[in-house]
Amino acid sequence: MNWLNKLERKYRKFAIPGFINYLVGLTGIVYALDYITRSNLIEKISFDRDLILKGEVWRLVSYIFVPPSTTILWIFFALYFLYMIGTGLEQEWGSFKFNFYYFTGVIGTTLGAFIAGGNGTTIYLSMSLLLAFAYIYPDFEILVFLILPVKMKYLGYLTWITYGYALIKNPFNIKIAIIVSIINFFIFFSGDIIKNLKNKKSVTKNRQKFKVQKYAPESIHKCTICGRTEKDDSKLEFRYCSKCEGRHAYCSEHLFSHTHIK
Repeated sequence: MNWLNKLERKYRKFAIPGFINYLVGLTGIVYALDYITRSNLIEKISFDRDLILKGEVWRLVSYIFVPPSTTILWIFFALYFLYMIGTGLEQEWGSFKFNFYYFTGVIGTTLGAFIAGGNGTTIYLSMSLLLAFAYIYPDFEILVFLILPVKMKYLGYLTWITYGYALIKNPFNIKIAIIVSIINFFIFFSGDIIKNLKNKKSVTKNRQKFKVQKYAPESIHKCTICGRTEKDDSKLEFRYCSKCEGRHAYCSEHLFSHTHIK
């Protein structure tokens, strides 16, 4: 993506190194404060389109720090998983591209929430991070709940199945919202996916062509003088000259006019 490389050269100074650390840390703090104080902090910073339109504009940003769960055990695994994925993507892309991917996802999620109406969630934003990680590191193995080893590509497949189910189940406005919410994945990987599909198609075509050439029947007779075979003309007749040393075939035109090979 040359355009993204140009943006990086121009605006990399605005990137936030280790952004995932701030995201995970602040999310954990929000959960802890809400749990300890019982002040409904999570409710006050969650995305709510109606309240945003009434002036509570901080919800446009603060909702990304809303914990994905209300149980301590699950929040631990969720934040650890988010940290691992975010760190891996930043190491692969660098801070600017990771920031760009994440905040493009935030914009898509926000637009999707406005399209769908009501409350918004970061679930699809987190899933877009998982999809990116699974695409780049398909064979990376993690321990689900620190017990079950699973390769990332299988979690990626499961995520796509979840998207597919959500698209089938929900009404049209929700479908659009879901698609828009993972626009960052399509921006980063659609060109690469299309290129890989074209390469696979080309490889398959070449393999089929090779098989045809490999198993195509060879000619039985070939004229030593003109090189023609029965494939060039099915009416051609061939004979072997008994006066030439070795097996040399000649078409009817050159059978009696050739110089004998000694």
